[in-house]
Amino acid sequence: MDIIVCIKQVPDTADVKINPETNTLVREGVQSIINPFDMYAIEEGIRLKEKHGGKVIAITMGPPQAESALREAIAMGVDEAILITDRAFAGSDTYATSYTLSRAIDRIANYDLILCGKQASDGDTAQVGPGIATHLDLPQVTYVKKIVSIDEEKAVVERMTEEGYDVVEVSLPALFTVVKEINEPRPPSLRGKMRAKKVEIPRWTAEDLDVDPDKIGLKGSPTQVVKIFTPERTGEHEIIEGESPEEMADKLVEKLLPLLK
Repeated sequence: MDIIVCIKQVPDTADVKINPETNTLVREGVQSIINPFDMYAIEEGIRLKEKHGGKVIAITMGPPQAESALREAIAMGVDEAILITDRAFAGSDTYATSYTLSRAIDRIANYDLILCGKQASDGDTAQVGPGIATHLDLPQVTYVKKIVSIDEEKAVVERMTEEGYDVVEVSLPALFTVVKEINEPRPPSLRGKMRAKKVEIPRWTAEDLDVDPDKIGLKGSPTQVVKIFTPERTGEHEIIEGESPEEMADKLVEKLLPLLK
């Protein structure tokens, strides 16, 4: 079973900075990590490979420094990695990003499953995975918490919902976005780290992917961030304490009733 895992390098959430002029994240000089939800996608891809054979290819779109995220994925157990990088991709929104990734997946051609984290920590839109599936005209299942069974033709998965979960059967190839409940990512092994240092990671540009220039970068992005800021804290707060939940509930009701009246 050949699996493609789409990952993203994001700023460490403890060190996020915003450029006030461009309203974009400042990535230069900021500690970067693999998007946390993508770690679960990597792990699930490796587990499926270990059980069913085949290989796992990790791909990411980003600046040259994003290569370090791919090497970490290789250290975990991914077989191959591809960096999609070109100044022409700068400023891409979720539509342009998913289009570009879909063109890279088209070039890879042979795959049974595409895995993505449910969303990226720096954007939280959860749009890129579904966007890739749409561009490739593939069936998709979002918020997958468990792959119950899978073979070359179909998969049965549990899709998380607010009320519980749905059991979904889907034909392959397909795209899944996964949630953290699906597994526990493994740490990179020593052998994996040694291999990750030596492996050659190809870089694909806009020319390599034969993309439509009107669909990439800022030009190909129908949405743009007008303003981004950290909201100011306003108002007062009060901590309600009690020896039991019932006592605290009574105190809360006592505080709220005058406001409701």
